[in-house]
Amino acid sequence: MFETLKKATLDKIFVLMAEYAADPRDGKIDLGVGVYKDPGNNTPIMSAVKKAEQRILDTAKTKTYKGVVGNKEFSSAIVDLALGGVVDKSRIRTVNGAGGTGALMILLQVLGRARPGGRIFISEPTWPNHIPLAENAGLEVNYYPYFNTTTRGVDFDAMLKVLDDLTSDDIVLLHGCCHNPTGANLTNAQWDKVVESLKRTGAFPLVDLAYLGFGDGLEADAYGVRKVASSLPESLIAFSASKNFGLYRERAGVAIAIAKDSETADVVSSQMQNIIRGTISQTPDHGAEVVRVILEDKELRAEWEAELTEMRERMKRLRVKLADAIRQRSNSKDFDFIAEHSGMFSLLGLPEDVVTKLKLDDAIYMINDSRINVAGIPEDRVGELADKLLAAVR
Repeated sequence: MFETLKKATLDKIFVLMAEYAADPRDGKIDLGVGVYKDPGNNTPIMSAVKKAEQRILDTAKTKTYKGVVGNKEFSSAIVDLALGGVVDKSRIRTVNGAGGTGALMILLQVLGRARPGGRIFISEPTWPNHIPLAENAGLEVNYYPYFNTTTRGVDFDAMLKVLDDLTSDDIVLLHGCCHNPTGANLTNAQWDKVVESLKRTGAFPLVDLAYLGFGDGLEADAYGVRKVASSLPESLIAFSASKNFGLYRERAGVAIAIAKDSETADVVSSQMQNIIRGTISQTPDHGAEVVRVILEDKELRAEWEAELTEMRERMKRLRVKLADAIRQRSNSKDFDFIAEHSGMFSLLGLPEDVVTKLKLDDAIYMINDSRINVAGIPEDRVGELADKLLAAVR
């Protein structure tokens, strides 16, 4: 049976995780896998999450099925959190996804059914899993320029030039905030121009909203997705609770469809449910219920928002510290962009051989394109990290 198969290519992130775990050296630094880490290098369970889980444990009376659409109250709370009431709910339909990736899978499959073989335009670079998810949906993957490797910022003119040439049959995948892997983000004014371009061309937007609250705060980070949702007749949004609620392994996500009217929204909902039933039958609920409990309880929500703020501010502080340490040692502003980026990631622009050297010689692990997880920077070793980065570059 299996003689016709060839070994599949493994995701580079998981390969790196295995290499890091097997490295016996003391003082190794993990800047690779995209999970939040506290000053003790742990990925903690948020206190609001623990309290919500305890409440669920004490009050739950059944583990029966929720139904194909999943936890409706969770989805409703996420719609309120992400969209803030800018769209009439009669036009919105939701289903739970198995994390943000599951939500993306559902939405991309819907798009593949709506436009078989259609073109989807994805930022260059992007989160690597966007590509196989789109291809598995039968879509033709194309790219729009996004990152200027000289300035380490958004190459917005080049991006807009491609978007302006799209057609109403095309799909555009946009990062809602905290762009992965670059850390370079659109300004509000640039979001406005993207939306104006989509209005002119009729190209369809799919927004990946995986890091809400990790950039400049919940409200500020929602500007782009709310602008898209409120300005265009139709859009899709994939929401992930993995990062901002620390629910990585619980796989809590929401696929949000916004249609031109309620009747069309019902059609899209039926397609989303059909896709779920034909793949995983139903989505997991524990993480979804945790988020629902937090967002529907005033005290728990305030506690979660305070924790989220602490996480965000810590990542900002680490950015500034590393950029300052490199500048002091090199008398150069070449890495100042680290402090200017936002969210969990920055793309350093190091050659792959330098990334390999850092791993082999210094036990510093990062993805081979030199994307780093800022939360993985050990705050008490920033100077040492700066020294090793500069030595490897030189």
